[in-house]
Amino acid sequence: MDGMRMTKEISVGNIKFGGNNPIVLIAGPCVIESEKSALRHARMLKDIAKRSGVPFIYKSSYDKANRTSVDSYRGPGLKKGLAILKKVKDEINVPILSDVHCKEEVSAAAKVLDIIQIPAFLSRQTDLIIAAAKTGKVINIKKGQFMAPWDMRNVIKKVESAGNKRIILTERGASFGYNNLVSDFRSIIIMKDFGYPIVYDATHSVQMPGGMGDKSGGEAKFIPYLSMAAITCGADAIFFEVHEEPSQALSDGPNMVKLGALEDLIGKLKKIEKVIRPR
Repeated sequence: MDGMRMTKEISVGNIKFGGNNPIVLIAGPCVIESEKSALRHARMLKDIAKRSGVPFIYKSSYDKANRTSVDSYRGPGLKKGLAILKKVKDEINVPILSDVHCKEEVSAAAKVLDIIQIPAFLSRQTDLIIAAAKTGKVINIKKGQFMAPWDMRNVIKKVESAGNKRIILTERGASFGYNNLVSDFRSIIIMKDFGYPIVYDATHSVQMPGGMGDKSGGEAKFIPYLSMAAITCGADAIFFEVHEEPSQALSDGPNMVKLGALEDLIGKLKKIEKVIRPR
């Protein structure tokens, strides 16, 4: 099947994305809520990943710069947030992924992050993408909700123009009318043809942007079904925002996976992977 074709390998420490490697788990709370919370979630997620036999990268944002409301919690900010992520990296011994929002953040972020993420809303911001690419770090670009999958070829060329071919692409759904997203799983297959590994962001794909008036809503009940479909279509990694108590999360609670449900879900994904990507 064309959709099962192998992509090139992208290495992050001992973890390899793409090729015929196992699916990678990227997970963590949407935003850093506190140092204690970040360390606790990272430790529990690492334990779950180890038991499940999946490589694990921790993700949480130091600043959610695209919140619906000016009153929404954004996180601890660049300096304090990066210090917390560095502590997670050093104490829990896991690679770190987080997003940058302007080129002025890139230099500081690159000193801590193993993967620099370009948010979906900023996936056409040339100066930001090139500044991130020049760090030499792995760059994860989330396909904009407003973009066709084939348009990501132009984004790839921006990263490559800086001499960086350490690229990962993320599918996170497309805008479908107002306050809604829909996943077109052809996107995974189309973007795999560019040769780089593909992540499926299962939690943001069920988000309902601005769906609750002054904040986003979500339909977390669909996460297991969409993530299983993504693995079937050849995704190389799966991204989940995870929280001990999503109803108490300071950001994106309605579209997060409850920590206690994660291990069972990963087990289902591993069974699908074994069928479609035998080793």
